[in-house]
Amino acid sequence: MRKLSMVALSLVLLLTACAPNFQKQEEVVQEKDDDTKEKAIIPKYKISDKYYRTIMPFEPGEARGMVVNNLNTRYDITEFETGLMRIAQNTFSTDKYVFKEGQYLDGSSVASWLEREMTPAQVEAKKKELEAKYKKEKINKKVVVNNLGLNPADPGKGDAHERNEKNPIYLAHILEHNYLVQSGEKDTYQLGGIAIGLALNSVHYYREEAYGAVFEKNISRKVLEAEGKKIAQEVVNRLRGIDELKNVPITIGLFEQESRSSVVPGNFFTYAEVSQGSNNIGSWKDVKEKYILFPSAEAEKDHRDDLTFFQNFKQDVEEYFPNFNGVIGKGFYLDGQLQELNIEIPIQFYGEAEAIGFTQYVTGLVMEHFPNYMSVQVSVSSVLGQEALIVKKPDQDEPFVHIYQ
Repeated sequence: MRKLSMVALSLVLLLTACAPNFQKQEEVVQEKDDDTKEKAIIPKYKISDKYYRTIMPFEPGEARGMVVNNLNTRYDITEFETGLMRIAQNTFSTDKYVFKEGQYLDGSSVASWLEREMTPAQVEAKKKELEAKYKKEKINKKVVVNNLGLNPADPGKGDAHERNEKNPIYLAHILEHNYLVQSGEKDTYQLGGIAIGLALNSVHYYREEAYGAVFEKNISRKVLEAEGKKIAQEVVNRLRGIDELKNVPITIGLFEQESRSSVVPGNFFTYAEVSQGSNNIGSWKDVKEKYILFPSAEAEKDHRDDLTFFQNFKQDVEEYFPNFNGVIGKGFYLDGQLQELNIEIPIQFYGEAEAIGFTQYVTGLVMEHFPNYMSVQVSVSSVLGQEALIVKKPDQDEPFVHIYQ
């Protein structure tokens, strides 16, 4: 009995020594923009070098929530956020910097920047409208019309279809991330740089009438890149006009969002670094990221080997349920190389035993059909929600399998 107790105690000590300590945290001082200081907490434990630690307590961004209304799909919303973090890592190391949501662009500023630029005639008309309003409401205030829209002006006259075709909306959303770095004083952090993401439309949706049919204007990558770079320079100029951002480094990236019907997200395709105190963007650097749908004509054309692995897997899954045809994959490519393949299998189960059996079957297929160097994640779901998750990392002998209860 004593020997058994000693073994149990040794095992507890071993597990305690090996397990990550999620309770550890670092109490620091955060320098505020008004020269005041306040205590903050930075968790010491980091899940991966791919992620930033986040300063606590969490302060929501000034323009939080707007991205939901401005981007086309939930895929784009997620990728826009995580993609900007990947871009930022080229400038702001995850070992040195900590993350904080953007605090300098508020909702009204972002909304005004996303509008169309007004023509001189529209500015004058707006001025007269405000003057009449102030006079009626007996407001003693100077009328100022802020013409801050970064999208092309709409002359407002002539054929609506032609106007939209010639002047599409390019800029869909602006996202700000702040990165804090340790200052000269020990345990004191201050703003070390910001990252700005500009989400651009690959498709401009518009109506000729308020409740009429929706039309689509496709925008080529070449045009989108040229217009995006012009907008980026103006954004940098405006950021430098904010006192707290006059001297910090800025990383700015261009994101092309997909159409409303897409089941894969868009991606960042270029970014630039602006040194502290400078307004000059300088050279842009290509970002060779892309999401590919499996199966698809694009996958067959550009990634035939990966498609073959997927198709063989899909075929065997469908043999389990002969009338089932719903296996869809999403591959993330970096520099032309597949980094991760995420597969979704939506299916109807009629019992827990059936779900467990199917998960075991699919796990075997994952190990059988995909090469050892590939990272594969399979999500099995039903109308009741997530049923199982299978994750196989490169060079992993056994995958991680979780069955939701």
